[in-house]
Amino acid sequence: MLICTLLAALFGSVPIFIALNGAVLICVLLFTHMPPMVIVQKAFGGIDKFALMSMPFFIFAANVMDVGGLSRRILDWTRSMVGSTRGGLAYTTQATCMVFGALCGSSPATVVAMGKLLYPELVRESYPKGFSVGLITSAGSVALIIPPSITLIIYAAATGTSVGSLFMAGISAGVVYGLASIIYIWFFSRSHNLALSAPSSRREIWEKSKQAVWSLMVPVIILGGIYMGIFTPTEAAGISVVYALFVGIFIYREITLKGLYDVCLSSAITCAQVLILVAAAQTFGWFLTVVRIPQAITSMVVSNVTSPWVFLGIINAVLLVVGMFMEGIAAIIILAPLFFPIAMKMGIDPLHLGIVMVANLSIGNFTPPFGLNLFVASGVTGLPMSEIIPAVMRFILVSLAGVLIITYIPAISTFLPKLVYP
Repeated sequence: MLICTLLAALFGSVPIFIALNGAVLICVLLFTHMPPMVIVQKAFGGIDKFALMSMPFFIFAANVMDVGGLSRRILDWTRSMVGSTRGGLAYTTQATCMVFGALCGSSPATVVAMGKLLYPELVRESYPKGFSVGLITSAGSVALIIPPSITLIIYAAATGTSVGSLFMAGISAGVVYGLASIIYIWFFSRSHNLALSAPSSRREIWEKSKQAVWSLMVPVIILGGIYMGIFTPTEAAGISVVYALFVGIFIYREITLKGLYDVCLSSAITCAQVLILVAAAQTFGWFLTVVRIPQAITSMVVSNVTSPWVFLGIINAVLLVVGMFMEGIAAIIILAPLFFPIAMKMGIDPLHLGIVMVANLSIGNFTPPFGLNLFVASGVTGLPMSEIIPAVMRFILVSLAGVLIITYIPAISTFLPKLVYP
């Protein structure tokens, strides 16, 4: 009843948060004796979490970097490095999203910032619209894996795993995840004979690198400060805002008073959109737990499983389905405590488990029926969902290949943490 009501609301173009809460409300009224007020309480509780304090700061920092010229300089630097190859702008899009995702830690924010900058450029250079919107929608998902990642922070809070170690694991796993799309771009560029761009001279590369150095210092400051114990991930989010404002106002001098007001307004709107979805997802996830759906699924699929490889495959399948219907943070809150004890008994490294879970849920960000990136991309590009959903299907398959590599080569996730924290 719950899933049928939700799907009916979604196909009826009901807003996502109303569909989620509405489905829960109907089931609460029809099948339980709980007061409807509990839905409001669970929704508020879903966003009343210390770890979520970093998200508005990272979204604000991303928008400041966009308006302040930091994002554009990262884009120009990336384009000078790889833009002269066939399909160079597509490579630039993927690489820039990986760098920007590391800076802002938010997949939707990456789609917003990079979509505004790069989608018009891709269309202008005669890239197919479907390929362009699919690339931007999927490339932003890597922000869930590459640190600073809010979803990894939630996993750390749920399982007691070290945030610093998870961030180190996310670096190498995020690179592998992104490389899967880069390989696809290589094949697509040649099969469609995409135009070549003029190569950049060494002088141009040097100039772009000098201009981008202030922008590229953001991950150095954030990750270096966290690993050296100078500040926490939440404090790092606030510092990233201060640094981005300083560079945008005093170094690049591109942020005006009106521009700062617009950034604050757009950041507040984006935060509200994301947080209301998180709240609705928390309510939906809470009711799933009440009716014991996750527990039933987990018990059913793992009761007779003894092989860690089979167990990881089951996790992939479950999370890919869950990611279609549930926001990543809510899914981690619900499923991490269920999977974690079983994984520990099977000898699976907790860092590896976290990366596998987050990598699968990152695909859920752009997987129908209501991956958040799909709706963000629709707003940024102006394309209807009927065009965006077919466009992302190939990128879903490509990302699945990357996730399988991450899943069955644990060293990808554990090598760097063991190197840094022996």
